[in-house]
Amino acid sequence: MDEKTKTDGLRPTATQSGAPSTAQSGLQTGSPLAAPHPPGNDRPTLKTIAYMTGLGITTVSRALKDAPDIGADTKERVRLVARQVGYQPNRAGVRLRTGKTNVISLVLSLEEEIMGLTSPIVVGISEVLAATPYHLVVTPYSPSRDALAPVRYVLDTGAADGVIISRTEPQDARVALMLERNFPFATHGRTDMGLAHPYHDYDNEGFAYAAVRALVERGRRRLTLLQPPRHLTFHRHMRNGFDRAVRDFGVETIPFDTVDIDHSLIDIRTAFESLLRGGAVPDGIVSGSGAGTIALIAAIEATGRKIGNDLDVVSKVPSDFLGWLRPEVITMKEDIRHAGHELAKAVLARIAGRPPEELQSLSSLDTAKT
Repeated sequence: MDEKTKTDGLRPTATQSGAPSTAQSGLQTGSPLAAPHPPGNDRPTLKTIAYMTGLGITTVSRALKDAPDIGADTKERVRLVARQVGYQPNRAGVRLRTGKTNVISLVLSLEEEIMGLTSPIVVGISEVLAATPYHLVVTPYSPSRDALAPVRYVLDTGAADGVIISRTEPQDARVALMLERNFPFATHGRTDMGLAHPYHDYDNEGFAYAAVRALVERGRRRLTLLQPPRHLTFHRHMRNGFDRAVRDFGVETIPFDTVDIDHSLIDIRTAFESLLRGGAVPDGIVSGSGAGTIALIAAIEATGRKIGNDLDVVSKVPSDFLGWLRPEVITMKEDIRHAGHELAKAVLARIAGRPPEELQSLSSLDTAKT
């Protein structure tokens, strides 16, 4: 047997699915951790880990569950091998034993993908779940269909242990249903139902007020708002902040109600270009969407105007990209990744039995900029 054959024979076959080789992991050839798992097992199991560590299957199982009667060194040894071979618990088996799925379902609308919110919220949630047995399943849906259907499916089939939803409405049927079923959940956004439930939200009222103030400080007196859809709760929050600031600073409002941030960029551009070519022309714009601001910029430039000279724009954004590309636009960041962290922590705490009143958080403008 040549040296290559000898070396290959000491590598766990599970490295074919992405686990590091013995050389990559720093394990010494010939050590118990480097021993191959039994042949014929395509998917690493507890038996695989027991074989590689020389421990019993029961000990391995209890070590992975962080049982108090298992020593710290043994737990670390078992976890190292589990990571090396890419071990994942069998969800069906876990569910039979515990009644749990170890799944968190994130229900997102297609509009959130259009606005660039999906990726950062998924990253934020996943970062928190990485230190837990839970896995994230993303369920997209179209608002043109029944928004209650994805939640009802999870509740009726037991497909997840907890749910995260977004784009809340003042009277949200999804929230009412999950409260009625006493099912753990958290919402990205608040409701007006008078019922306590876990949520994380962004201070859209504070954003709109600060945006108007920034425009007034630049001498702008005729302001308009690209707002959220009227049926969503944060429409009221943003509208309240905008209207209150307009009154406080004594400036004029230019109506812009034919489109909202959920409309296509083409529709937003067309509507705003029409406004700019009309009689009452704003010199300051507050935009509730970074994507929508791109359409506004296109309309501004199509009418021969220049941001910073003819008018100013303040936009809420989920990332720094717009500010990099268009530094003349005043941006205020909503940290969607941070929202993902807070939502994941809230739903996990609710699963653990913490009261919903303790699981409510709000990001201020300062928090959102960090």
